[in-house]
Amino acid sequence: MGSEQMPPKAKPQTSRDKVRTHRARLRAQGMRPVTLWVPDMRSPKLSAEARRQSLLANRTAFAAEDEAWAGSMIEGSVD
Repeated sequence: MGSEQMPPKAKPQTSRDKVRTHRARLRAQGMRPVTLWVPDMRSPKLSAEARRQSLLANRTAFAAEDEAWAGSMIEGSVD
């Protein structure tokens, strides 16, 4: 084996450096970061509002047609 010296190990990247490298790679691919806010599905207020809107939607003249469409989305048979 002789007197071969191993090159010094590179200093490990910090989390910040890893994120910076990852983001630079994505930007080079034409991507850009965005922040997306979505409703909190655990919120009692959201649950109550969803129920209120569902009850209103069920009272319209289109309720049966809307229900059939929603069912087709679940089953995957889009017309």
